[in-house]
Amino acid sequence: MTQNDPQDWRVRSARLLKVVDAFVITWAVAGAYVVRFGAEPDFMVVGQEFSYVWLSFALVVGWWLMLGAWNSRQSRILGAGPDEYKRVAAASLWLFGLVAIFSYVFRVDTARGYVGIALPTGLAGLLLARWLLRQHLSIARQQGGSMSRLLLLGGPSAVAHLASSLERAKHAGYLPVAAYTPGVHDGPTEEPSSGLPILGHKADTSSILKAIELCQADAVAVSAGVQLHPQTLRHLGWELASRNVGLIMAPALTDIAGPRIHTQQVAGLPLIHVTTPTLEGGQRVAKRLFDVATSGLMILMLSPVMLVIAAMIKSDSRGHVFFVQDRVGMEGKLFGMVKFRSMVVDAEARLAELANLNEGNGVLFKIKNDPRVTRVGGFLRKYSLDELPQLFNIFTGSMSLVGPRPPLPREVEAYEHDVRRRLLVKPGLTGLWQVSGRSNLSWQDSVRLDLYYVENWSLAADLVIILRTVRAVFRSTGAY
Repeated sequence: MTQNDPQDWRVRSARLLKVVDAFVITWAVAGAYVVRFGAEPDFMVVGQEFSYVWLSFALVVGWWLMLGAWNSRQSRILGAGPDEYKRVAAASLWLFGLVAIFSYVFRVDTARGYVGIALPTGLAGLLLARWLLRQHLSIARQQGGSMSRLLLLGGPSAVAHLASSLERAKHAGYLPVAAYTPGVHDGPTEEPSSGLPILGHKADTSSILKAIELCQADAVAVSAGVQLHPQTLRHLGWELASRNVGLIMAPALTDIAGPRIHTQQVAGLPLIHVTTPTLEGGQRVAKRLFDVATSGLMILMLSPVMLVIAAMIKSDSRGHVFFVQDRVGMEGKLFGMVKFRSMVVDAEARLAELANLNEGNGVLFKIKNDPRVTRVGGFLRKYSLDELPQLFNIFTGSMSLVGPRPPLPREVEAYEHDVRRRLLVKPGLTGLWQVSGRSNLSWQDSVRLDLYYVENWSLAADLVIILRTVRAVFRSTGAY
């Protein structure tokens, strides 16, 4: 791979986005015109001397330019994170806000139906197109293409952590190709955990620039523990800017979501403020109201499905339809979690004899082909239908729609001190663990995802997790 390859993918992506944006906008505006006015080519704006054809043309050009002005095609935001979608939405809403102001100031009586069709249709089309292109880009990155080459600059442990984190998130588009550890003398020539070559240790700008040329990096990621004088780092930034090489600061803040991070300029220093997680107050009330309304509606809608499942369980094996198990809820309080019975009636009694078959991730007990699971139970587990009765737990307040996995008392007894932070919020019917692999996750990954949720909860994030849950359920990955 040459140094120009990454630049090529950026250029290609920008060109493709320009074409796709133009097509979607033209389709939305032309469609709105046809739906509102039919095929009449000279339909005039009321009280004005110009037709809607010219207004449509101006709207298409203006919309396309607004997307560019909001940097929605910037390579840095492509493929990962919500910034791309936010910028597309912001550019579109600002444009139509300006159209409304223009219509009011100049008394242009723009047809509401025309605008009312063009805006939502165009915005939905743009977001869908960006999502489809993101899937294509993610596949290319999983195969090693369309990546930005990074030189990692920092202390040994920080470089190792950053390399492993970027390796897990290939969809973000960053490929570590080498490391540079200023001030670490007599160290290894290769980073032990990632295998990245270490290109030097001198704490001067010229040596770092030589390392960048050697590994053909497109950007430098400065991680924690870097032993560089602030003035040296400043000069390095100037040199990188002149060479069109990016500079990325990677502070030692792990599992902190963007909304909690705020920067403030003080005496020329960009200070990073990390706000405290909001676990109380109005947001918790909003979460509870959302849980009650959504679970109540789902209970009404899914009652026929649950009746059919109950009949299937009753006809398949003897025993009760429901299985109630003690789980640990918020602040360590026990509650009875309700599920459809998917195992034989003496499943709990047979647990000890199957202990040696445990395929779980350490603390959790799981067996892929559990002999206690009934025929109907296997189907229910595959598509998470056995968990539908937990909607009643949500409605009554012992659980939430989204949250950490509800643990068993014996699992909580094995928790380390940090893991107990999972109990600061209500357990959920679904969560990050559900949409990220479920039973296929290691214990460490399960804990990391649950703690991330506790630290960064928001109602918007809950909605995203619920949408991702639908896909995870139909794919049935990690369900057993």
